[in-house]
Amino acid sequence: MDSLITAAARALAAGDPLGALKRVALREDAPALALRGIAMAQLGDLVRAKALVRRAARAFGPKEALARARCVVAEAEIALASRDLAGWPAKPLDAARATLDASGDRRNAAHARYLEVRRLLLLGRLDEAERILADLDPTPFPPALRTAHELVVTGIAMRRIRAKPAREALARATQAARAARIPALTAEVESAARALNAPAARLLDQGSERPLLLDDVEALLASKSRLVVDACRHAVRDGSSVISLATRPVLFALVRALAEAWPGDVSRDALVKQAFGAKHADESHRARLRVEIGRLRAMLRPLATLSATKDGFTLAPKRARDIVVLARPVEEQYAAVLAFLADGESWSSSALAIALDTSQRTVQRALDALAAEAKIQSVGHGRARRWMTPPVLGFTTSLLLPTPLPTE
Repeated sequence: MDSLITAAARALAAGDPLGALKRVALREDAPALALRGIAMAQLGDLVRAKALVRRAARAFGPKEALARARCVVAEAEIALASRDLAGWPAKPLDAARATLDASGDRRNAAHARYLEVRRLLLLGRLDEAERILADLDPTPFPPALRTAHELVVTGIAMRRIRAKPAREALARATQAARAARIPALTAEVESAARALNAPAARLLDQGSERPLLLDDVEALLASKSRLVVDACRHAVRDGSSVISLATRPVLFALVRALAEAWPGDVSRDALVKQAFGAKHADESHRARLRVEIGRLRAMLRPLATLSATKDGFTLAPKRARDIVVLARPVEEQYAAVLAFLADGESWSSSALAIALDTSQRTVQRALDALAAEAKIQSVGHGRARRWMTPPVLGFTTSLLLPTPLPTE
């Protein structure tokens, strides 16, 4: 490897893409193309970066399997940064990681694993992410890779609503980022710190409302003295006892309305409007309400009682002293779509459909509605069209993203 390639590689490792480009910008050989691609990725031109890395992979000869494997890892990182989840190179990345392991390039092999973990975290597949992470020991890695490891640990802990492990991992990430001395990495750690220290949810308690930090949310969910109607995960819980209503939207709408009115009752007409979206309650609505109330009463029996009153129904806890509602920091029809867009990256509708596990048509309807309200904006056309929005100011979006509520 010549001196210019070596110097460009060192510049990229130090987070200096312009310094790297000064050395290889006019070269067309395979190593220079790969370095130019990585430099363009660091500068944010992900489309050109992807094209350059692919050209480099084709330019390397048949005996340069290690170099081609590194190009595959670079392409996967570009795909993750551009939220190209539909084009994620799952099989090529696995093959590249095996090649890197066999060639003794443990650092890039580990980097490939971290990319997969970050993708799983983005999709809310926390169990799979933790299984892969358990096999990775960051101790022998350089500071930049240790930072990436601890940022992933922080993200998983936040999604699991475990504040103390999240803060401990973030402290380790901060220390590793200082040792790495890469401005972009330091900025990523600072962004994670802001998210961890921002309000994560809202507490609705007898007509009052206040924001909660992640630590407060964790304490609330662990409390046995309060019956929590969790509007973030659509569940009702009392300490370690959890009743999920994630697949029963009508029942959850009823229990939330009753919880917000506690210790008072809610009229039958109000419940019909809340649960069924009817403007006027007729006998068929009231009959359906009786059926749904019966189902809700049976499901909540271990934690609460649901009683009829003169005008409607009231909810009362069995063991807890009161009832509160844990609400998302931002609530609207398309909050889940906004949550993904609020990371500041640009998303395609196909990537959002994969992340939300729904159809692309459903996602496109949501995007069109949000765009009509000027809450998001798009760039590009056709398959190159991407959607983005500024971050939700003052809030972390970790509790907006879909993921199962831990029951342990």
